[in-house]
Amino acid sequence: MPDDLNWAIGGEAGDGIDSTGKIFAQALSRAGRHVFTSKDFASRIRGGYTAYKIRSSTDRVESVVDRLDILVALTERTIDENLDELHDDSVIIYDGERTEMEDVEIPGDMTGLSVPLQRLAEEAGGAIMQNIVALGAACEVTNFPIENLDSALEKKFGNKGESIVSNNKEAARKGQEFVAEEYDYEFDYDLDTTDNDYVLLNGDEAIGMGAIAAGCRFYAGYPITPATDVMEYLTGRIEQFGGEVVQAEDELSAINMALGAARAGARSMTATSGPGIDLMTETFGLVATSETPLVIADVMRSGPSTGMPTKQEQGDLNMTLYGGHGEIPRFVVAPTNVGECFQKTVEAFNLAEKYQTPVFLLADLSMAVTEQTFEPEVFDMDAVEIDRGKIVDDDEVEAWTDERDRFQPHFSTADGISPRALPGTENAAHMSTGLEHNALGRRTEDTDVRIEQVDKRNRKVETAKEEEDWSPREFGDPDSDNLVISWGSNEGAMREALDYLDEEDIDVRFLSVPYIFPRPDLSDEIDAADEVIVVECNESGQFADVLEHDALTRVKRVNKYNGVRFKADELADEIEAALQSEEVRA
Repeated sequence: MPDDLNWAIGGEAGDGIDSTGKIFAQALSRAGRHVFTSKDFASRIRGGYTAYKIRSSTDRVESVVDRLDILVALTERTIDENLDELHDDSVIIYDGERTEMEDVEIPGDMTGLSVPLQRLAEEAGGAIMQNIVALGAACEVTNFPIENLDSALEKKFGNKGESIVSNNKEAARKGQEFVAEEYDYEFDYDLDTTDNDYVLLNGDEAIGMGAIAAGCRFYAGYPITPATDVMEYLTGRIEQFGGEVVQAEDELSAINMALGAARAGARSMTATSGPGIDLMTETFGLVATSETPLVIADVMRSGPSTGMPTKQEQGDLNMTLYGGHGEIPRFVVAPTNVGECFQKTVEAFNLAEKYQTPVFLLADLSMAVTEQTFEPEVFDMDAVEIDRGKIVDDDEVEAWTDERDRFQPHFSTADGISPRALPGTENAAHMSTGLEHNALGRRTEDTDVRIEQVDKRNRKVETAKEEEDWSPREFGDPDSDNLVISWGSNEGAMREALDYLDEEDIDVRFLSVPYIFPRPDLSDEIDAADEVIVVECNESGQFADVLEHDALTRVKRVNKYNGVRFKADELADEIEAALQSEEVRA
């Protein structure tokens, strides 16, 4: 078998599936293996099928695939749910002593290991550790040194006392020993370990880490799946740097609190998902008109309305591009992997302050909840550069005053970016209003001033287009006539799909776009290609529509909107089918 291992645990919500998966993922990472995880969970606290899957290899992995090698099945439904991904060499670990599992049938030529998970856990100190027993059994099946599991157990339970850690270690060894003694098999799995050092975290955590690195000092949010982990990561951490986290009573309050903190001079942000973005829309315009820098993270999920809160979709692109009444200059940045969630969050704060405008950080559920390994240098705090833009100090105020020595916070500059004075700056007292205003920030209905201010605000975007690098990331064959374009979290699956396509002698040039607005002009690339395919997780092809508008030509579309992310092998098949198809969606 290849070193590429696909492992999963499944059962009912409330059975500790998530914590068990995280422990094993941490153990694999600490053993110098790459990890990529995925979750399937219902939007309820208890009950309903839930699963945690891990793909691990000594080589980098960036996607899930349609193959499951080892399955820990806490319920019979777990086997049924994963049947399409199981194969003849798969190993299923289950508790045959439990009433609901005693008559379980193992499909095909798969290997079933009936391990008394609950009984062994009770012998080690408590039935609650049955999942840890299963991890010990998995270590034996994969010939994975159980000492690596020990360090993950210490990290998870260390704050609960040495006896709890010791009991869990014993539970794991009971699972390992039971399989070794009862099943005299030569399993096909042998997990190598390395001396490599990796960081393991998910997209929400990376956004929170990026916010701290960027100097964020105020966060306001309201709990909503799948964005809540941003707030949870920041809580207890941002305070160490003089910052504050506020859990607001709703999304309207959250964005308005964040706006107030930004007006006071703090780097500020909020995070939410689709329903919250809807509620925040009114404030978008106030942020842009008052020219206040603010970062708004939208961690997308399936919509519309409440939709499917725990399922994947990239359906909010149009909302972030066009949401709000009137014409609102804004930036939309979409990280393409977990590592970029950190880097693009830093960039979002710099863009917000440099151009004094709202910046949408557009992530999605599959990236938010995915734990992935990266080299530590991806999150190098020392490499972070902070650009606070045109902040003026006491000595610079005079250059921006009118004939009556009044500071002009909305002065119409050539690049559209006005001077910004923080509260307390001497002789720079000023106001801003959501009403149209003049250079002083005072309301006006003067037609010439109206035109001047609208043009000034929009000029900032044009300045940014010229000053910043909005280039896409490029992979595959640069000379191929087959062009695939995607945005956001589809990058990993598509990068691995290139390998599958190469095996079929299909060459592809792949452009991954992290900047939605402003965005790179891909007209030349599209015109030069014989086939153009746009990949995204929504039904209508929102980014495909944007590219067609830019390039004035039709493109083919590969869309997925069933609530599940793209898998690499599946996506390769879809690309191959699209290349062979003559149909272009009208």
